[in-house]
Amino acid sequence: MSKRRLGRTAAAAVAVVAAVTTPMAAHAWPAAGSTTAKLHDDFNGDGYRDLAVAAPSATVDGRKGAGYVAVVYGSENGLNVTTRQVLTQSTASVPGSPETDDAFGSALTTADLDRDGFADLVVGVGREDTAEGGAESGLVEVVWGGPKGLTGGAVLATGKAYDGLGGQGRLTVGDVNGDGAEDLVTVENQFDLRVLNGPFRRDGATDGGEQIVRDEFDSRVLDLAAGDVNGDGITDVAATENDGDEFDARRVVYWPGGRQGLSPYVTVRGGDGHRLQGGENLDLGDIDGDGYDDIVVGRAVDGYDSDLDTPAARGGRVTWIPGGADGPDGTAAVHLNQDSPGVPGSAEAGDGFGTDVRIADADGDGHPDVVTGLPGEDLGSVPAAGAVVLLHGTASGLTGTGARAVTQDTPDVPGAAERNDAFGRAVHLADANGDGLADLAAGAPGENSGAGFVWSFRSGPTTVVSPNGTTAFGNTLLGTTATGARLGTGFAY
Repeated sequence: MSKRRLGRTAAAAVAVVAAVTTPMAAHAWPAAGSTTAKLHDDFNGDGYRDLAVAAPSATVDGRKGAGYVAVVYGSENGLNVTTRQVLTQSTASVPGSPETDDAFGSALTTADLDRDGFADLVVGVGREDTAEGGAESGLVEVVWGGPKGLTGGAVLATGKAYDGLGGQGRLTVGDVNGDGAEDLVTVENQFDLRVLNGPFRRDGATDGGEQIVRDEFDSRVLDLAAGDVNGDGITDVAATENDGDEFDARRVVYWPGGRQGLSPYVTVRGGDGHRLQGGENLDLGDIDGDGYDDIVVGRAVDGYDSDLDTPAARGGRVTWIPGGADGPDGTAAVHLNQDSPGVPGSAEAGDGFGTDVRIADADGDGHPDVVTGLPGEDLGSVPAAGAVVLLHGTASGLTGTGARAVTQDTPDVPGAAERNDAFGRAVHLADANGDGLADLAAGAPGENSGAGFVWSFRSGPTTVVSPNGTTAFGNTLLGTTATGARLGTGFAY
């Protein structure tokens, strides 16, 4: 499983957030600290995973770039668009107010922060100006889960001027000190980790204290994920970074978790002893089923000097780094791109293979699979229409054998491939209908001239897109402003 599978940011009044259409059905409220198995993304406690998708560029109340997050709830039949919510900073009890370029939804993650048995939605507002921090300090806030869905909210953390706290890729949740409570991990100064130790109270405060993990170099964190890469039972945090302004100097690092919190980071090194070339995004999950979470890195950007000594760089690549008792083993890394055996298509500059990577078991064989987006993929004469590829996990790791591609030209996929749709800019894997197979969701923020659109496909043991198993929605259904919304920019994990 992906991300935090071991149990994985000024106060505001709590009030009910109304659904756009049908309210959530009521469910019994589990007792705090319940040992019943819970889903980290089940906001209303009905046993089905829910989907949260961001449109941080959207216009809200006339403010361009204020941003919104759409939530569609799972059911026995998959995602149910009649039970949905649209959350903005104008929603009752969500902290703040819509302002130009706030980017509400710039990062999303999920976890039960207050241990009431319901998953909560954590939202980054990466360009928010705050009274405490100043211009573009950013903030992280929570919308609480409950039997009627997401209700009420609170601020969890604010940054300093130009921190961009809660910005894209700089937000994850996990129990990094092993005390049984979820901790919030974000980034300040673009390179220092800031950890807020849970559990959290309904006013957003925590009694667990805070940890700042300093970086000795002027790095830039590009993406964060959490999982147990060394098998000690305590969540670790991994990141892909680049060195200062040298965008091409990318690396993969991880911070081991422990009873005192996160330790200083360790750089993943390859077979030549040098640091392993990283990418722009990553996810964690036990692909080979050996009990250690592995790191999967997407390196979508090609055309730089480092391509000369980087395997499978053309058109973008996905790298599998197995975990182990001593941490991730970069010497055993496997690199895949569209020229790898079994992977559909061919590697071409600018395809963006590896733009987003997510991990879950889509075919039910017990080994998590990896889905990745190729928003720059040309389909025939249509440039940058986009595609999504599912790579299979096995006992030997990640393989291109049997990989499957989905585009808007695939049978049973609504819509048609158009120029700059960027289908696959964001991807997601989660079991929305409880059948044990992770369903694929894909965002195309360029669809309809930048309005954006989202698809969710019901998975089967041998197929990614099942007939009559597709849910698709956009701004018309949501009742949101379409112009420049770029719905489908990112999903919550």
